[in-house]
Amino acid sequence: MITKPKGTYDVLPLESKEWQKLEEVIRKICKLYNYKEIRTPIFESSDVFHRDQNDTSDMVTKETYDFKDRSDRGITLRPEGTAGVARAFVENKLYVDNPVSKLFYMGPMFRYERPQKGRNRQFSQFGVEALGSDSAYIDAEVIALGASLIRALGLKDVTVKINSLGDEESRSKYKEVLVNYFSKYQDCLCEDCKNRLVKNPLRILDCKVDRNQEFFKAAPKINDYLNQESKDRFKKVLDSLDSMDLKYVIDDNLVRGLDYYCHTVFELEVNVPEFGAQNVIGAGGRYNKLISDLGGPQTPGVGMAFGMERLLLATNFAGKKLAKDDSIHAYFIALGEKAEKEALKIMNACRIGGLSCEMDYLNGSLKSQFKKADKNNARFTIIFGENELEEMKCNIKDNETDNQETISLLEVYNYILSKLNKASACNTCPIKN
Repeated sequence: MITKPKGTYDVLPLESKEWQKLEEVIRKICKLYNYKEIRTPIFESSDVFHRDQNDTSDMVTKETYDFKDRSDRGITLRPEGTAGVARAFVENKLYVDNPVSKLFYMGPMFRYERPQKGRNRQFSQFGVEALGSDSAYIDAEVIALGASLIRALGLKDVTVKINSLGDEESRSKYKEVLVNYFSKYQDCLCEDCKNRLVKNPLRILDCKVDRNQEFFKAAPKINDYLNQESKDRFKKVLDSLDSMDLKYVIDDNLVRGLDYYCHTVFELEVNVPEFGAQNVIGAGGRYNKLISDLGGPQTPGVGMAFGMERLLLATNFAGKKLAKDDSIHAYFIALGEKAEKEALKIMNACRIGGLSCEMDYLNGSLKSQFKKADKNNARFTIIFGENELEEMKCNIKDNETDNQETISLLEVYNYILSKLNKASACNTCPIKN
């Protein structure tokens, strides 16, 4: 038996409705904030993700799926959505028609990491990107969108962890201070952090190996090295969150996992005990050089992403059911070949008219067909055999009220619509003799 690759999963029919509902909620929230959908390729030129030799993020250095195609071109399966969106923004010159582009995406991403609950090598990600504005208020809007999505899924206890990395001047000064500080403890650093000390010292603050050491806790904080402009900008973001009643905590060590961030960085946490300490459900920040790094004009941007599996896990752990149980409008029990043929005709007409229908295709007994009607949560059960067919009659049962009537087969569609209070949707029956 051939099995799925490690770190992947199948979304089975009983689970797919939860995914569909999640996607529906995402689209509704994005519409409220006027974000438009963009779809980019699942694989890109490796240069889209491997742009900077000094990029020390785990995603870039350890986790990407890289390969050569048949023309010996470097190809990478997308590990995240932002870089691909930025590439599409530049290539298609979206900045020409819209000074501010507000975009969202959903789709599969790929990272080679240790699979665990809610984290897979192929996973789905939802994200938003606002390109063209350097306003602190649009930073706050992106954070508010994320909080609104979490709440729309029934998760009420949302906390924003937030920090500022400042502008280039502030970060340059802070990096110098960090190098001087951590150089004294170089022998105590993990191998990754020894490399980061040379290439990108800010990333040391994101280390999960060294963070519990005493010298790490005493490291200089970036807030002490922000210039006045960066401080004022960060205060605007915080004031905006206050005005929207969004709870936040300033986390001095929050730098995020990608190297292109500046100014605002944030994580969205939910209070879900089953997640333990890993309760971050979404994250993002501002990036002002990514578009120019990909060959476009100098364009500021801010974005955020959620792992969709994490969103579904959180709702399940919290006892929130996104989708209702599957149901259909009508189940047809047709007894005899002629009746089955007529049932196909009537079902097709009902489906064209917007009603979901089903029948048995295994020649099951009458008892088993009633069980299947129940299993499909059918609102109505329509029963007829060849004797009823001669008179073009059928018995129809409303499984919600247990009321049963004998009606014309030609009236099945309109009868169901009237019971569903949708008679105005269609004044004439589509079933013809």
